[in-house]
Amino acid sequence: MMPAAPPRQWRVTSTPSPAARLPDDLTVLERGWLSSNNVILHASASEAGATLVDTSHVNHAQQTVALVRHALSRRGERLVRVVNTHLHSDHCGGNAAVQAAFDVPVWIPPGQADAVRAWDRASLSHEQTGQRCDRFTIDGVLEPGSVLAAGGRAWQVLAAPGHDPHAVMLFDPRDGVLISGDALWRDGFGVVFPETVGEPGFDDVGAVLDLIDTLPVRVVIPGHGAPFADVAEALARARSRLAAWRGDPARHARHAAKVFIKYRLMEEREQPLAALCDWASATPMMRGLWERHAPPGAESPQAWAAQLVADLARSGAVTVDGQTVRDA
Repeated sequence: MMPAAPPRQWRVTSTPSPAARLPDDLTVLERGWLSSNNVILHASASEAGATLVDTSHVNHAQQTVALVRHALSRRGERLVRVVNTHLHSDHCGGNAAVQAAFDVPVWIPPGQADAVRAWDRASLSHEQTGQRCDRFTIDGVLEPGSVLAAGGRAWQVLAAPGHDPHAVMLFDPRDGVLISGDALWRDGFGVVFPETVGEPGFDDVGAVLDLIDTLPVRVVIPGHGAPFADVAEALARARSRLAAWRGDPARHARHAAKVFIKYRLMEEREQPLAALCDWASATPMMRGLWERHAPPGAESPQAWAAQLVADLARSGAVTVDGQTVRDA
């Protein structure tokens, strides 16, 4: 098995487009899809240091540390806090490394605070999804309805359930900047995790999209992909996707299963097909999707995983060389 490679690209996004220009006191480190973007809220003159929003995947933790250190050094400032929009492994996987490197507190949405303190991997979704995350500690919570003072701005902490029931977004009303996590991307939103375990989540996604629509958003900094200003168009695309999944939950389930397989391959880079299918069978969330949504002919989780790998190969998302599956 090959070690995980660094992301194919990262870049500092300060001016993604004239319409989506970011304020000069925000830095977005746009990462590859295994890792979430990192957002640095640079300190105002009256503040002790900068705040980092999300820390990416554990595979890229040391790169996250290096990128953040470089961005801070250019301004001669230090890091004083990490906050997470939610606790999926691609958003909090670098927390432990950043804590070790900068000796800073971590704040998270409140819903999983007890699970982090106990390091209950099942409750944190890492065990359910078969994903990795190094243990970290927390020092505070981002209560929805509260205000996060950072970078000279009063960020409104907004509940954003749907993709993750405990997620939050950060909104700066002064400049209309929304840090949306995985609640809204330019071309959709993240897998609706509650639906993958048989719990309702689509209505929450719709309510969050409606909430965003009421805000005077000028630019969105998503959890993945470049910042964007075409908010109305992004909301329309997201609502179209949501309508399709509401009308055919099995379609969402197949999408989710493919995402989990693709994500596994982004973590591992390559894996024997049999081992990948065995991983799918042993991963609780994948097995649950098979139990509820597998099509006729998928008599086992392994068989369904093999069908999904073939679909991913046809779309170019992975390659299959004999009995080895590789990320593409």
